[in-house]
Amino acid sequence: QVQLVESGGGLVQAGGSLRLSCAASRTDFQINDMAWHRQAPGKQRELVARITMWGTSTYADSVKGRFTIASENAKYTVYLQMNSLKPEDTAIYYCNMRGSWTDYWGQGTQVTVSS
Repeated sequence: QVQLVESGGGLVQAGGSLRLSCAASRTDFQINDMAWHRQAPGKQRELVARITMWGTSTYADSVKGRFTIASENAKYTVYLQMNSLKPEDTAIYYCNMRGSWTDYWGQGTQVTVSS
């Protein structure tokens, strides 16, 4: 069984920054990509950013230019640098790692941005 452990969430003022980290408990499974998703109260979970094993990254329009996803493939670790945070970024952020036959999720970390 693989567990994904997120860290780095917290409370920050608007305009501030946070860096989320997610590490897998095992490093012996095949991965195609790693991603961060988020779910705000009363809203559906949405993709924030994804990075493939070959370094290609994609972002939600709402975070482009403010968030950066990065990974250390050998360590099965993915990061999300969040700058210029806005109150609407408040959500639970979930880490996700997908392989050809697997789809693992973390428990989530709360990010709260105060105005």
